Amino acid sequence: MNNKIIVAEVLSEQLKNVLSYDQILSLLENPKSVDHGDIAFPTFLLAKAFRKAPQGIAADLTTQLSSPSFEKVEAVGPYVNFFMSKKMISQTVLHEALSLGNHYGDASIGNHEAIPIDMSSPNIAKPISMGHLRSTVIGNSLGFILEKVGYQPIRINHLGDWGTQFGKLIVAYKKWGSEEAVKAQPINELLRLYVEFHERAEEDKSLEDEARAWFKKLEEDDAEAVHLWKWFREESLKEFNKIYDMLEVSFDSYNGEAFYNDKMDEIVNLLEEKHLLQEDQGADIVDLSQFDLNPALIRKSDGATLYITRDMAAALYRKRTYHFAKSLYVVGNEQTYHFKQLKAVLKEMGFEWADDMYHIPFGLITKDGKKLSTRKGKIVLLEEVLNEAVASAEKQIAEKNPSLINKEEVAKQVGIGAVIFHDLKNDRLNNFDFTLEEVVRFEGETGPYVQYTHARAMSILSKTTFTFDEASTYSLTDDASWEVIKFIQAYPEVILSAAEKYEPSVIAKHAIKLSQAFNKYYANTKILAEDEEKDSRLALVQAVTILLKEDLRLLGLHAPEKM
Repeated sequence: MNNKIIVAEVLSEQLKNVLSYDQILSLLENPKSVDHGDIAFPTFLLAKAFRKAPQGIAADLTTQLSSPSFEKVEAVGPYVNFFMSKKMISQTVLHEALSLGNHYGDASIGNHEAIPIDMSSPNIAKPISMGHLRSTVIGNSLGFILEKVGYQPIRINHLGDWGTQFGKLIVAYKKWGSEEAVKAQPINELLRLYVEFHERAEEDKSLEDEARAWFKKLEEDDAEAVHLWKWFREESLKEFNKIYDMLEVSFDSYNGEAFYNDKMDEIVNLLEEKHLLQEDQGADIVDLSQFDLNPALIRKSDGATLYITRDMAAALYRKRTYHFAKSLYVVGNEQTYHFKQLKAVLKEMGFEWADDMYHIPFGLITKDGKKLSTRKGKIVLLEEVLNEAVASAEKQIAEKNPSLINKEEVAKQVGIGAVIFHDLKNDRLNNFDFTLEEVVRFEGETGPYVQYTHARAMSILSKTTFTFDEASTYSLTDDASWEVIKFIQAYPEVILSAAEKYEPSVIAKHAIKLSQAFNKYYANTKILAEDEEKDSRLALVQAVTILLKEDLRLLGLHAPEKM
């Protein structure tokens, strides 16, 4: 139980005729200074009811409130400040964290229900760039977080494996490509052809018409077009999987856009049956004015369907297949309007479960303040970044711990972890500018700092024979350990907050703060000193290792025992 709940329960007993428990809970604050205790309660709202100045109310309340959970209660101006009992709280928190181990913070709010997570979703024949990192690692982390609170995540890689870009690629390949070049370096060569097409199409507009004609052939199952499309797709997936293996991200489904080609007619038929389709200049639209949205374009005048039609087919397929409780789309911020329209059309069709679909937007990774663009070849390849991060980690590990047995394995865990953590520690809606030096920085608020803190704590435990004893009482009363205890105590709340907000940065920030508090404790405390509190201090160290390892796991990182 967290400190705010303990305080709110005691206060609500005293103030039940004036404020509700929920009102009291919402008013409680964490004081900025430790001198003002652990929890503060402002009394301004009580002035009218008690017909008294807030300062006087605070002074009166301090004499009326008592609990074994409080060390003392003080009035400072209009605030009632609560100092929690370090001994009692630390005893409860350490016992719970150590007895539950990596299940500390687990919850069952998900009732084992399914949550499909649409994530990563690169376009075939284009490299996985830093731009794809966000959707991939945010989606992967959300899968772990939601699993911890009782859901069953289903990671879906909705591949961009259909569309007019394949017409462009076929034209470029037939004019300027070769089978040998594609086989030698599939993605690089296909990207080169794609960029060349756009450069030449700026001068020669007829290329766009040729591309549309080839895509039409593909839609009509032309043998040559289908053969080339399948080949581009297979070669691309081989390359993608190399990077997914490096990130240790796996998927339950690779059903991409092409998978829904034969499922869109049903959507159009349903819209017609429900009299929702309207003709507008030869095209079919759905009016969404009641949702304050522009009309959704369902079918162009030439009969071609659009992204929204495909996404509707995908949503219906996922509902029927997974019977989901919620369905998440980890897709960039710029697609917000598209998802509003998608949900609105499904609602118009009578599918109430559209309310359970959530767009999980995120900001851009930019380069020198500009958006990364595949079309113009301005791209930072994710594979290169990961390799350079591993090389940087290897160099630093060789300097710090040259005798480390599994240096290469740890360098991978630290280097790749640094890239993932750097992304996830940012609030997902924030944009951030990419520089390699920043991503692979190994000091400050970074993944390697958290991993190193975990390894340091493991090193302390390796020098002892400490094992958790269910019957023993572990408690600490010093200020340095109290700061660590509070971060351990808050953990179940942190997990629920990350799950409810779909925000991995909540976990990353907890890992950083816990690491900082523990390192301060380590610097100022003789943990292995032989006295009556030694086992309690070691219990604290073990709890820290459990939580840091679990924080890192939830973000998709490893926790090396030695670094």
